Amino acid sequence: MTEAGTARTGDPERGTLDKAADENFPVAPFFLPRAWRDDLMAVYGFARLVDDIGDGDLAPGGADARLLGVPDAQADDRMVLLDAFEADLHRAFDSAPRHPLLRRLQPTVRRAGLTPEPFLGLIAANRQDQLVKRYETYDDLLAYCELSANPVGRLVLSVTGTSTPERVRHSDAVCTALQIVEHLQDVAEDLGRDRVYLPAEDMKRFHVLEADLAVPTAGASVRALVAYEAERALNLLNEGTPLVGSVHGRLKLLLAGFVAGGRAAIRAIVAAEYDVLPGPPKPGKLQLLREVGVTLRGEG
Repeated sequence: MTEAGTARTGDPERGTLDKAADENFPVAPFFLPRAWRDDLMAVYGFARLVDDIGDGDLAPGGADARLLGVPDAQADDRMVLLDAFEADLHRAFDSAPRHPLLRRLQPTVRRAGLTPEPFLGLIAANRQDQLVKRYETYDDLLAYCELSANPVGRLVLSVTGTSTPERVRHSDAVCTALQIVEHLQDVAEDLGRDRVYLPAEDMKRFHVLEADLAVPTAGASVRALVAYEAERALNLLNEGTPLVGSVHGRLKLLLAGFVAGGRAAIRAIVAAEYDVLPGPPKPGKLQLLREVGVTLRGEG
């Protein structure tokens, strides 16, 4: 899990929501109905804040900890903060939450009939980040993405009233792909947090050592490894793309934006010749729009 955007200052709620502009995909674009936009931003606020807690990226000053009732002496203890955040999540379902982002989420929970499970999955992923720093196999990484990414897509389907088992399956593929792409963009940043999301078995296969990830420019072996993982992510996106064709109207455009965001990010990685170490390769808005068009034509 990685930081999106700059450190939050001032208003904890606004600072978290403003990070939506830095994501690889559109979070709550203008063309959606207002109720959907409100609900999607509420879900995003939860997901972004729990990631910020898990990554230690909360704004200085301890405002979030105080909102969650965490004593100042424990304001830097991520496990304590995650426990407090989980307790506040449960209040969103049965009483009155303390944090403004969870107060924002409460009407969405009621309107869409959401359950705690996907939110608890996101919290569990961040707890895992405090304990698990390396992943031996690709299957191990997929199991992590089941907690860290897939709940978000399931929440989008629930909020829009379009969840079916087949759509959930396709959504999981898309969300896992987006998570893998983000890991590829942020290899250097994650290593700085003592985390490596490249499977150890793949690093061995391509003769990549962790020291090879700690240099300014990627060598040939690292580039080959990144290309291999990017191809896996693209295959997952293609597997999940039928999700776009299974819905209609503005929701179809939103889901096309999710898929296109992943494809555009992969294109940016390819354009950087798979050298992700200088910083995250990011696509431009024009490239994203092109990919949206390609995705819609492919499903039309």
